[in-house]
Amino acid sequence: MVTEVFTRKYCDPHAVRDEKVEATEVIQFAWDGAVREVDACSDCKKEYDTRFEPLFDYSRPVKKRRATTKPKTEDSAPKADSPASSEESPAAEPADA
Repeated sequence: MVTEVFTRKYCDPHAVRDEKVEATEVIQFAWDGAVREVDACSDCKKEYDTRFEPLFDYSRPVKKRRATTKPKTEDSAPKADSPASSEESPAAEPADA
């Protein structure tokens, strides 16, 4: 027999007042240089969003987009590489043998 255990998350701001309100949202805030999360109900989440700006984690480096000029260099690269690669490959084979 398998029993399932359901855990409910309760709103932390309401829990301070000894009220049990089911949490459906998460509030993020910064504390001591770290991003913390608190379970909250939708009403507390709306109230928090009206008071404060949303918190974004800027600690992760942003990926840089590659330049759009790369495809243009690939078109010209095979023309220059084909004679150079054919000259280098025969010279490399006798050296290996």
